[in-house]
Amino acid sequence: MLQLGCLLFSMQAFAGNIQLAEDIVYGKDAQQTFDVYYPVNAQQAPVIFMIHGGAWKIGDKASKAVYYNKAERLVTQGFVLISVNYRLLPQADPVSQAKDVMRALLYAQHHASRWGADPAKFILMGHSSGAHLVSLLATKPAFAMQALANKDNSSARWLGTIGLDSAVYDVEAIMQGGAARRFYHKAFGEKPAYWQQASPMFQLRQKIAPFLAVCSEKRKDAPCQQAQLFVQKAKSLGARAEVLKIDLSHRAINVELGLPNRYTGSVETFMASLDTSVETLLRTSSVVMSRDCRQKKTATMSGFLQPC
Repeated sequence: MLQLGCLLFSMQAFAGNIQLAEDIVYGKDAQQTFDVYYPVNAQQAPVIFMIHGGAWKIGDKASKAVYYNKAERLVTQGFVLISVNYRLLPQADPVSQAKDVMRALLYAQHHASRWGADPAKFILMGHSSGAHLVSLLATKPAFAMQALANKDNSSARWLGTIGLDSAVYDVEAIMQGGAARRFYHKAFGEKPAYWQQASPMFQLRQKIAPFLAVCSEKRKDAPCQQAQLFVQKAKSLGARAEVLKIDLSHRAINVELGLPNRYTGSVETFMASLDTSVETLLRTSSVVMSRDCRQKKTATMSGFLQPC
């Protein structure tokens, strides 16, 4: 069980090593803002572009579960962390929310130099419903391509995508089912055409950037089954995609990313494979997974798991 002490670190150290730019506006709505955590004197730093969850209707970029441990670990290693807000239900449906995330991405890449970030080295990450949104963007459906066409698309690229415990890869299958359909009704409604538009599985029609699907083995709705099917389809289209099955709760998958455990090590190994500058930052970190192997059975993913 996660101890409260693991969530706390010196705010003085945080203030000294990590700078914060709050409420950067990327759209006209009050929710269309993001926060940037960046190292002092950052130069051409890779970026973790983080999308919070909350069933598409709640959640906030400033929640500690979204940024706290990730910032403490990654920003102190030289990364920039951007935590994004977007319009929520009922104001905006999931497809509109994905468009918000794309707008935020384009804006952040265009202004990356403000925070010492490299616009070509973004890694998309989202948890829960946020994982659904980045998974949808990863497939680059029509609305994303239209957004790119209206901007400087030379910078609108990312190195890879990390979905943290989405159970919504195949919206059509969910909405044609039983009990789960009731939970997702407010988000996806009754129209099959919309289910397809909002479904990463349906929109996946071409090779995508490297993709990591993290999933909880503790959840009763079996997110790992959907993740595996999505990854299999991505591989069939030529993508490098992996499933990381974790023996953690849905919440812990978000909160514990950044703590010195094998789960964090597995995610970072995937990240390191995306770009040499990312690999260099992670290799030079003084925090090594072998220093804390108390969670020896946390992660099981072939090809990425680092031994204790």
